[in-house]
Amino acid sequence: MGPAREDTPLLGKERPLSSQFKTFANVFIAIVGAGVLGLPYAFKRTGWLMGVLTLFSVAALITHCMMLLVHIRRKLGAANIGSFGDLGFAVCGPLGRFLVDILIILSQAGFCVGYLIFIGTTLANLFNPTTTLTLSHVSPKSLYIWGCFPFQLGLNSVKTLTHLAPLSIFADVVDLGAMAVVIVEDVKIAVEQRPDVVAFGGMSVFFYGMGVAVYAFEGVGMVLPLESEMKDKEKFGKVLALSMGIIALLFGAFGVLGYMAFGDETMDIITANLGPGLVSSLVKLGLCINLFFTFPLMMNPVFEIVERRFWSGMYCVWLRWLLVLAVTLVALLVPNFADFLSLVGSSVCCALGFVLPALFHLMVFKDEIGWKQRTFNSGIVLLGLVLAVSGTWSSLSEIFNWN
Repeated sequence: MGPAREDTPLLGKERPLSSQFKTFANVFIAIVGAGVLGLPYAFKRTGWLMGVLTLFSVAALITHCMMLLVHIRRKLGAANIGSFGDLGFAVCGPLGRFLVDILIILSQAGFCVGYLIFIGTTLANLFNPTTTLTLSHVSPKSLYIWGCFPFQLGLNSVKTLTHLAPLSIFADVVDLGAMAVVIVEDVKIAVEQRPDVVAFGGMSVFFYGMGVAVYAFEGVGMVLPLESEMKDKEKFGKVLALSMGIIALLFGAFGVLGYMAFGDETMDIITANLGPGLVSSLVKLGLCINLFFTFPLMMNPVFEIVERRFWSGMYCVWLRWLLVLAVTLVALLVPNFADFLSLVGSSVCCALGFVLPALFHLMVFKDEIGWKQRTFNSGIVLLGLVLAVSGTWSSLSEIFNWN
C-alpha cells in the first residue's frame, strides 16, 4: 500500500459483519462516555425538566443527522467512503475533508482534555498529596495530570488499534458499573434528604445545557463504520434509533437522579459528590483507569489525520508525542470539567453533529427533496450555527467568569 493521499479511505482489513445485537452494543460503546458524568451539574444549571427535554430533543436530532450521513453514502454508492472525512471529500472535495478533519481533531482532542481534567480532579480528591509534598505553586490536580503524561506517551505509541480493543470493552463495563453505583447512591440520598430542585432554570442557560447534551451524545463520526460493518443494513436505522432511545433514557435518569440527590450541592463531576467510603473510592478509581485507557483510543483518529496530512500516512512517534503534550497543556489550563464539556459540545460537536450532515445532505439531494425536507435540513444547519455561537460564548463566559 502506497502513501496515503487526500482521497485514501481510512479502512483496514475485511472484518466479519455484525449482527443487530452487536451493532446495538457498538453504538452503546461509541456514545456512552465521560460526558454523562457532567449531566447532573448541567441539570442543576438548566433545571431538571428543561434538562430532560433538551437531552431528548438532542438525541432525536443527532440520530436524524447520523441517518442523513448513511443516506448520503448510499446515494453516492461509493465503496471507498469509509469515514466521515471520506464522505466530506466525496461531497465537496479537499475542502470537505479538511473541514471534517479539523473538527474531528478538535473534538477528539477535546474529549481527551476532558479525560485528563477528570483524572486530575478525581485523584486530587481521593489522595490529597499535600501531606507529603509541600509544592505551594503546583496544585495536586496538575501533579496528577503530569503524572499521567509519561504513561500516555507510551500508550499512544502503540501502532494499531487492535491491541487496544479489549481496553474499550473493559472501559464500558466500568462506565456502566459506575453509573449503576451512582444511581443507587442518588436514590438513597434523594429519599432521605429531598433537597430543593428547580424544573426550569430560565432561557439564559438553555444553550449551556444544549452544549453538554450534544457532548454527551457525540459519536457521529462512528456511524459510517458501524453501518458498513452491519450484516442487515436495512435494519440499521431501527437499531440506531432504539439504542439512542435507550441511551437517552439512561442519561436522563442519571442526570435527574444526580440533581435530585444533591440539589444545589451538585458538583461539576457527579462522582465528587459521593462521600468517602470504599465503594465510592472504587468507582472513582475505576473511572480514572477507564478514561486513562480510553485516551489512546480517542486520540487515534487525530493521529491518523495528522500523520496523513504531515507524514504521508506513515506512523510517526514524535508527532504523536507532540499532540499528547498539547492536550496535556490544555488540560492544565482549564478549571472546570462541565464548563469544558459545554465548550467542546457547543463549538465543535454542534458543527460535526448538526451542521455538516444537514449541509452535505442538502448538497447531495438538492434535486430530489421536497420543500419540507429542505426547510427541515436548513433549520438544522441554522440551529447548529446558532448553538455553536451562543453555546461557545456562554461556556467561555463561564470558564473565564465574564458574567
